[in-house]
Amino acid sequence: MKNSIKELKTFLILWSTQSLSQLGSSMTGFALTLWLYQRTGSALQTALLSICSYAPYVVMSIFAGALSDRWDKKKTMLACDSFAACCTVLVLILLKTDLLQPFHMYLLNVVTGLMNTVQQPASDVAMTMITPEKYYQKTSGMRSFSNSLVTILNPVLATAVFSFAGMDAVIYLDLLTFAAAFAALLFGVKIPSGENNEAAGREPFLETVKSGISYLRDNRLILTLILFLAGVNFVASAFDAALPAMILPRENGGEAVLGMVSSCAGIATLAGSLLAVWLPAPANRIRVIYLTMLFSLGTENFLLAISPSPILWCLAQLIGWILVPLMNANLDVILRRTIPVKMQGRVYSCRNTLQFFTIPIGLFVGGAMVDGVCEPFMAARPSGSLFVRIFGSGKGSGAALMLFLLGIAGVVICLVFGRILRKYKYKD
Repeated sequence: MKNSIKELKTFLILWSTQSLSQLGSSMTGFALTLWLYQRTGSALQTALLSICSYAPYVVMSIFAGALSDRWDKKKTMLACDSFAACCTVLVLILLKTDLLQPFHMYLLNVVTGLMNTVQQPASDVAMTMITPEKYYQKTSGMRSFSNSLVTILNPVLATAVFSFAGMDAVIYLDLLTFAAAFAALLFGVKIPSGENNEAAGREPFLETVKSGISYLRDNRLILTLILFLAGVNFVASAFDAALPAMILPRENGGEAVLGMVSSCAGIATLAGSLLAVWLPAPANRIRVIYLTMLFSLGTENFLLAISPSPILWCLAQLIGWILVPLMNANLDVILRRTIPVKMQGRVYSCRNTLQFFTIPIGLFVGGAMVDGVCEPFMAARPSGSLFVRIFGSGKGSGAALMLFLLGIAGVVICLVFGRILRKYKYKD
């Protein structure tokens, strides 16, 4: 145990402080969602916050990886985090001067998304560089564990602070966690550099970009896994747009209930992360990936759509999220052991473009479907009709219908790609 802690000392410092900063940023994002929905009542306008964050991330990721492979990882992370913090400060200034408008939030989220585009591949490669290979699955589980804690604490803390102290107090906490993470990275973490950066720097920039694309083209297993998860992300992001629209307007819903339901997803992933840390390596990692997603998408959406009470909504979240960390851990092991370290930045960035381009699309489709199709459809149903008996009545019933449709789409995606993935073989 002592040897493990000593070998993972650098990882533990970086992981813990970056997770703390992630919690602060997530709290701000959640509170801004509440702030915007209170003023607009629109699922689509609220979803545009996430769309503006993800759109530049998707468009520019393919180039960001090439830059990440060339640049010093530590300096890149410090610079990107600083720019993101400046955006948060600007939100605070606009809020304090009573000038904050939705379009300000959209624009600042675009800038933050650009910073995340460069920062994430640098962070992913840095984690590989400071982690001994024998700890890959364990550290992946630990990262899932911290993400789960953020998911649990973020909505609860954000709702509590937002309700009792206001939006500006949430932002102050965000900036405090940023300062702690920045100091730890600057003074307490040493990330190896040199050969890979120098080699990438000698390679023409466009060739670096093309090499990441070529790697995925020539490695069909990795490409198929990425496209499968792109489909999963479409369903999940449309779900993210629909869930607040189902819970916030209902009589037995509201901000506190949304926070509670969102926290249950974190509790489930927390338990799943512990499983990922302690379970032995499975015989077939690929099978674990698509079967866990089939279970998740085939249960959560349907249960949320037809359940009438917050208790059942929480249960649906617990069931739907508990196996997700197992999927993430096994995918992470496959990627880190298959892709050479010197190419991970560019390949991860190409992966980000292909795997995450469906997120802004899903957010837009989810919000537009709720506002323009599902809610009007349910409002036109007579009381006592089959749809009303299943999904309820009033505002929020259309979002429930949307979740049901997403459940069907998720099951179809998992079955189709599961059949394709079964033909691939992978060994640790």
